[in-house]
Amino acid sequence: MNISQIQKFCASLPHALGERKWQIDHVYTIGAKMFAVVFTDSNGATHVSFKVDDDLFLQYADRPGFIPAPYLARAKWVQVKDLKQIGDAELKTLIQRSYRLVTAKLTKKLRTDLGLN
Repeated sequence: MNISQIQKFCASLPHALGERKWQIDHVYTIGAKMFAVVFTDSNGATHVSFKVDDDLFLQYADRPGFIPAPYLARAKWVQVKDLKQIGDAELKTLIQRSYRLVTAKLTKKLRTDLGLN
């Protein structure tokens, strides 16, 4: 996937909002909580960060093409540094999982207000 495809996919998730932050990052949120960060570095490489299940964090962090996400690793986020190391379907599945993990942490009232219960 290229950056525009990833951005389009993130924005397609129910009630997801995307905005540019920190000058280069495209941040995707649900209920004001981040579930994905997408950016292109100065070398033209696209990177994607997202939350993973706590018990799978080390597995993904040690996988080729992945690293613990800078500033977010303590919250069990990983960053895909090399998109060639992951297929499109798997990347979509991982972003969707991040979305669900973040959605589950929203207040019950907010989930209800968003129609996510």
